[in-house]
Amino acid sequence: MILSCFASAAFGQTTAKPGPAQLAEAYYKQGLAAEKAGDPVAAKQAYLSALQMNPKHANARYSLGQLQLNSASIAAKGREAKFNAVAVPEFRITEASLQESLDALSRIVEEESKKELAPNFMIQDPQEVFAKTQISLNLKKLPAGAVLKYLLEQAGAKARHDEHVIVVLPK
Repeated sequence: MILSCFASAAFGQTTAKPGPAQLAEAYYKQGLAAEKAGDPVAAKQAYLSALQMNPKHANARYSLGQLQLNSASIAAKGREAKFNAVAVPEFRITEASLQESLDALSRIVEEESKKELAPNFMIQDPQEVFAKTQISLNLKKLPAGAVLKYLLEQAGAKARHDEHVIVVLPK
């Protein structure tokens, strides 16, 4: 009997429906994948579904608790990953201000993502460190995150991905 079950599974034929424990584990893994993708809402739903199937699923319970503590940073990582994944075919700018450079990058990302992403940049520069910064770049076929990295390096800046804006600050 056991051998025939293994043989059926090996040939892609399953005769038994998965039980609650297997469904709970599948939902738990779906939650982990959603977390990794930067989607805390989908992760929470998957963990709750796992706990509905198996209320004693310790990993789902723990992950749900951790998700409540870290959902903002998970979502920020997801937004950053989406931004970084946009391919910039060409970025050419000569002696532009940091604001002009960021505006150009924003337009390119919006266009290349077919308006799925429209990054907002906010420069926090109370001491006007960037006021005299002039940026010149000639880049081809790079992810948006790499273009931003080169912009920030030339300006002596760093960035933080907040919920609705990418904040640019002096290093």
